[in-house]
Amino acid sequence: MRRSSDHVRDLWAAARPDLDTSPMEVIGPLKRVVALLGEALDPLYADAPLTGAELDVCLRLRHDPNPTIARHLADQMRHSRAAISKTLIRLESRGLITREPSPANRRAALVRLTPAGETAVDTIFPRQLAREAELLEGLGADRERVIEALNLLADVLSRPS
Repeated sequence: MRRSSDHVRDLWAAARPDLDTSPMEVIGPLKRVVALLGEALDPLYADAPLTGAELDVCLRLRHDPNPTIARHLADQMRHSRAAISKTLIRLESRGLITREPSPANRRAALVRLTPAGETAVDTIFPRQLAREAELLEGLGADRERVIEALNLLADVLSRPS
């Protein structure tokens, strides 16, 4: 089966035969999967109380009995501190999180989900899970192989370079 990335690799091989385009065999489909997943899930957020990015942050806070600081959220989620800060500002302005001064560090704020934030998560997350289950039904017996391959890829990419 010829894949769309094969055509692009052929073009690069003709233009720059000195380049090793083999990483495209993995990275190309990975980017395509991420884009397709985004397209499939985006309609869920059209009338939802949270965006996809906001839900990701709120999910980190949902069952954590202790408040956390923005830097820890950014590190856990592998996002920039600026991106997390912007998301937290939007969530706080809508009353979905609170931020209070940290007794351990005056420059940091402790972030906690409010009851309204919990309700928002509890509203949209089950819908997201149902849509994801629907999307993955086609994997059938290959599901475990895909999980193993994705975990292997995550492990390889998380190794220090």
